[in-house]
Amino acid sequence: MRRDRNAEGEFWEEAASAYLARQGVRTLLRRYRCRLGELDLVCTDDASLIVVEVRARSSTRHASAADSVDYFKRRRIVQATRHLLMRHPTWGERPVRFDVVAIERIESAEPRIAWIRGAFDAD
Repeated sequence: MRRDRNAEGEFWEEAASAYLARQGVRTLLRRYRCRLGELDLVCTDDASLIVVEVRARSSTRHASAADSVDYFKRRRIVQATRHLLMRHPTWGERPVRFDVVAIERIESAEPRIAWIRGAFDAD
């Protein structure tokens, strides 16, 4: 049976959004798409605009969920964020932070969630 990766991605993005909400982080947008890339979650803690990449893995055999956000993925996230800020200029009035929510062991009864604040910069 073939997995519906799109539905699976939406499921884990929703789980990450709920997790962040319990930490006091409010989701503003989900799955922002433009020609430059896609942003899984755009959030705020009132002090910062937080762009969150959600990565879910059943196994760390090839790479951990957090390690799978490589240079090329980070660059596309930064480019998409610049596009987002052109469309919503008032959001750029506060600091922008890039976080990763890494979810490991997604096929187990209790997946492990790690929130990596300031996972990378917009260099």
